[in-house]
Amino acid sequence: MTNLTGKLLAALLTLAVAAPALAAEVDQREANQQARIAEGVKSGQLTPRETARLERKEARIDRQIKADRAANGGHLTPAERRQINREQNRVSRQIYREKHNAKHM
Repeated sequence: MTNLTGKLLAALLTLAVAAPALAAEVDQREANQQARIAEGVKSGQLTPRETARLERKEARIDRQIKADRAANGGHLTPAERRQINREQNRVSRQIYREKHNAKHM
């Protein structure tokens, strides 16, 4: 892991954790997944390529959340919340698989 990758990840984690919690469940889940990614980088379980791929997916979900909230006065509809939850589930499983794929041991 390069020093730049570590600094970038730390900045992304800080931004994710510092964001105000408008919908606690969605926001907390996002923060938890960012922390899992950061832990994987720190422990060496995630390569820079894996990290970048996971971060792109997390950023896409974050953009979707922001767009949905902007369209609904700061709130998510139940259907939007279900869709985001499904996407977060997919990324969560991918984080687990990438961290446990034994390429790094």
